[in-house]
Amino acid sequence: MGFVVFVISACSNGNEGDQSADEASVWEQIQEEGKLVVATSGTLYPTSYYEEGSDTVTGYEVEVVREMGKRLDLEVEFEEMGFDGMLTSINSGKVDLAANDITNTEEREEKFTFSEPIKYSYGTAIVRKDDLSGIKSLDDLDGKKAAGASTTIYMEVARENGAEEVIYDNATNEQYLRDVSTGRTDIILNDYYLQTLALAAFPDLNITIHPDIEYYPNNQAVVMKKDSGELESKVNETLKEMKDDGTLKELSEKFFNGADVSVEPDLDIEE
Repeated sequence: MGFVVFVISACSNGNEGDQSADEASVWEQIQEEGKLVVATSGTLYPTSYYEEGSDTVTGYEVEVVREMGKRLDLEVEFEEMGFDGMLTSINSGKVDLAANDITNTEEREEKFTFSEPIKYSYGTAIVRKDDLSGIKSLDDLDGKKAAGASTTIYMEVARENGAEEVIYDNATNEQYLRDVSTGRTDIILNDYYLQTLALAAFPDLNITIHPDIEYYPNNQAVVMKKDSGELESKVNETLKEMKDDGTLKELSEKFFNGADVSVEPDLDIEE
């Protein structure tokens, strides 16, 4: 996946000290402003969404970040955007963090800093219930229409297996799911927990999780700019406190129907 990365070159021999100063200044600036600006979608249930009748965004990662901000004595301001713009917004300085079920990968780690994991999962596939969209395994995706955002890990899996991409920009779960149900698209590759909850929310649609497709064990984390220095330390220290005192477990069980996604599952899936 390609993301825009801005590289700052130092001309003096003291560039290591300059880098340390830059790292410290990020955290100092956040403290001076008294807030964390966080990218999220507002459309990804149950990670980041709006409850019916509410004008306040909520969800597992939204509430994790809110609690983190409270413990750091910072206000949290959410900037809502499509997934494809989140990481670019980190490097441009528009936001301090991104929290939207973003998977930690080696490629992304080269360009961004990830916190300690706050969620563990694996990939599954939503297909039509009556015929499984004519798909038996990931090997059958050639020519099938896969729905999603262009820069997600799951769309990369679809692409690598020959699927035709159908790209959405910050669409709701209902739009994704209904398009599979009606045949406009054939498959949605995504996270197991997100997909089970999405299915439960729309029981009348002609969709199901494919019984034979499990792949890509992974973890998700809060994302920040590369070499974030003290900001990274503060984020990880606070998340560790929240895991140790049971806050992550409590929030997970609230948003994931009793499941504790903060603990790595015991799975026999090839990476």
